[in-house]
Amino acid sequence: MLRPKIPTMPTPTGRVIPPAVVEPTAVVPATQSPQPTPVAPAPSRPVVQLTPGTAIALVGGGTAVVLIVGAVLVSLLLAVAITGASVAVCAVVVRSILRTDTRR
Repeated sequence: MLRPKIPTMPTPTGRVIPPAVVEPTAVVPATQSPQPTPVAPAPSRPVVQLTPGTAIALVGGGTAVVLIVGAVLVSLLLAVAITGASVAVCAVVVRSILRTDTRR
């Protein structure tokens, strides 16, 4: 049906340069220098100081995040509860229909 067409390798045009020959080189070990004495490391991070304005902003931002995440989780829980209740009502209706159908 569908057969792939395999391309042929194109022939080179112009001059063809032969591959370069790589000759191995000798490995010469480096001279070892004496180890320097360790120096006490400087602190890597600067100290962060919170001003009253930044503290209030952090508390407000954290509160907003908690409220938003809580609202999303509560709405998801409510959606699951509503779906479960509607499935239960549908099951009762179907069971009632099947029961009245078999009595006739």
